[in-house]
Amino acid sequence: MSKTTTDTTPDRAAEDRDLSAAGSQLSTAPVEGPPNLPSLGVIGWLRWFWRQLTSMRVALLLLLLLALGAIPGSLIPQSGVDATKVADFREKNPALGDIYDKLGLFHVYSSVWFSAIYILLFVSLIGCIVPRTWQFVGQLRSRPPGAPKRLTRLPAYTTWRTEAEPEQVREAALALLKKRRFRAHLTGDAVAAEKGYLREIGNLAFHIALIVMLVAFAWGQLFKSEGNKLVVEGDGFSNTLISYDDFKSGNLFSNDDLTPFSFTLDNFTGTYETSGPNKGTPRTYQATLNYSEGAYGKEKKTLVKVNHPLEIGDSKVYLTAHGYAPVMTVRDGKGKVVYSDAVPLLPLDSNVTSSGVVKVLDGYKNAKGVSEQLGFQAFLLPTYTKGNEVASTFPALLNPVLNLQAYHGDLGVNSGIPQSVYQLDKSHMKQFKNSTGGVLRENLRPGETMKLPNGAGSITYESTKEWANFQVTQQPGSGWALGGSLAAIFGLAASLFIQRRRVWVRAAKGADGVTVVEMAGLGRSESAKVPEELGDLAGILYDRAPGAPDPDDDPAEPAEPSVSPDPVATAEGAENQ
Repeated sequence: MSKTTTDTTPDRAAEDRDLSAAGSQLSTAPVEGPPNLPSLGVIGWLRWFWRQLTSMRVALLLLLLLALGAIPGSLIPQSGVDATKVADFREKNPALGDIYDKLGLFHVYSSVWFSAIYILLFVSLIGCIVPRTWQFVGQLRSRPPGAPKRLTRLPAYTTWRTEAEPEQVREAALALLKKRRFRAHLTGDAVAAEKGYLREIGNLAFHIALIVMLVAFAWGQLFKSEGNKLVVEGDGFSNTLISYDDFKSGNLFSNDDLTPFSFTLDNFTGTYETSGPNKGTPRTYQATLNYSEGAYGKEKKTLVKVNHPLEIGDSKVYLTAHGYAPVMTVRDGKGKVVYSDAVPLLPLDSNVTSSGVVKVLDGYKNAKGVSEQLGFQAFLLPTYTKGNEVASTFPALLNPVLNLQAYHGDLGVNSGIPQSVYQLDKSHMKQFKNSTGGVLRENLRPGETMKLPNGAGSITYESTKEWANFQVTQQPGSGWALGGSLAAIFGLAASLFIQRRRVWVRAAKGADGVTVVEMAGLGRSESAKVPEELGDLAGILYDRAPGAPDPDDDPAEPAEPSVSPDPVATAEGAENQ
């Protein structure tokens, strides 16, 4: 008759506490305990709020909210990036535009709600990391805990008997574990060892990298600057605020932060595929610049390509766009030159079909001697093909044709209302008519002239220059952001693929005077790596302390270990115990 009893003795409780201590501090995560309700009062509620804010679950929630908050910043046009698209969106969707405006969706990254999430995440991460870092430093300074009383209760376990002395087994185990880069030491009749600290280092590095990225992002947004400048071949640029076509900066940026430099666009070179399915695709986009640093710097020559900017101090000069600027000369009825310059035209398609305007503001007088203003609507086809009058067939200047329409009257530039240099206000302008009473419109090739009717003057298409658009940026936190992102990747990889584990080796005399060796391993989480590693260590240690025969074995038979030293078999046998 069998009898089953439940072990409720104090020894069993002590063993449970012993086993719990053996697996403690395998992580720096805060210990989850019973809820500790704050006492009434302001201090108690502040403590409760701080504990909630600095918990890992709240940090993950804030990180998720930050990612969700960035979605409208990518889908909805932002006023800081393209104010024209924002205005167009409001015009087409007035009701929705008002709602977006009240929610701050046109300026997501500077809105109150996004900044609140950002700051709370920043504080939460710091509140999580600081105590965990000090705890981990304390773990590094301490030694691995001693072996539990009953190693058989651990998930990975093996044992055998040997005729070697316990001291010899422990010394061999200590040397083996240290050779395998375990932190090991003798404690009582066992060797305690631990490995895998890089997991916690990677975990902390990941969270610290997030803080670095947040700080770098905030620093870059506050002190950044970004401006665009269109430069025609032969013209120059000086890095001053008034030289930009458009400019935007962070709230803490000042004009003194601009890097002093200047450059001249010497030449722009663009080549294209001439045949095949990729015909017209750019092969070469590069600008030759003569630049100098500071007010009296020595002039240098460089080549700027797409994604290969010119770096001067904290500034980077990117090549972002390209187009054509026809050189046109306007004369009045007496042949006097009243305008002569290269006029940049804006590309309309991938073949650089371009449009723009020529505005003659001062100095022109009509055939009657009355001062007027002239305006010309220009339309350029870099490669004109007969029969295709509306678009260029290739982006290079193979057969350029400039189509012009002429207007006279008041351009409205003195009204005080800002005008685009690429658009013509025709509300107070009259179009010139040809001899048949139709619209005066002609196609000109380089060197050809269009004469205005009734001796009003002429306009000549002299030649074609090329222009390039440059974006000058200053991002003071970009290097830190890159370093933080790389550290976050490596830290996350370490926390995912490295396992922190402990190994104990106990060697003591048995009742019959033969040494009994016990080995056990414990990891932070269930993994096949701990049993496999324990089996490998057991196999090496078994070779140094061979097994002795069991008391029931035949003395003539060779001694064999009680458990096979094969790593997999050992681990599986231990897990089934």
